[in-house]
This record gives sequence, structure tokens and C-alpha cells, in this order.
Amino acid sequence: MIEITKVSSKGQIVIPARIREELKLDEGSVVAISRSGNVAMLKKLSVDEAMNEFDRLTDMGKQFADRKGIRNEDDLNKIIHERRKKRRAEGSS
Repeated sequence: MIEITKVSSKGQIVIPARIREELKLDEGSVVAISRSGNVAMLKKLSVDEAMNEFDRLTDMGKQFADRKGIRNEDDLNKIIHERRKKRRAEGSS
């Protein structure tokens, strides 16, 4: 089924009532949205799925920080400062 809707000035879209009813989307329902090319896909998530996704993303962030040697906020600030300095130097060349 295809329904047509518009994007508001705030980037919001209305999910048509029939689709909301079929997916049992109520106020406060949690959804994930992903993109493949010019297609956006929306998936209703349960609280458990949302928490699992949050845990997965947190684990990915921890692994990335470990690989980069980021142990604390000071390490992260140092990396950000160095990258900004490098970009400014490259921009002035």
C-alpha cells in the first residue's frame, strides 16, 4: 500500500492513520528509520529492541575508542583539537 504525505517545515511527516493503525503506532511509539538510496524505511521498535540497539551502538563506540586509544574526555578533546588544527593548515595551503 502506498500513501502520500508531505514533509513539514520542521522536517516532520505524518504517518497516515491507516498505516499507524496497522502497525499499532501510538503516541510515544519508538521507530527506527533507515535509508537505502532514495528510499526511507521505518520500523516500529519495541522497548527491548531500542535498548538492544542502544547497547549495540554503545559497544561499537567503546570498541572504536579502544582502537583509537581514547581513554577519557581529555584524550577526545586532544584529538578534536589536532584534527581542527590540521584542517585549518590544509585550508590555508
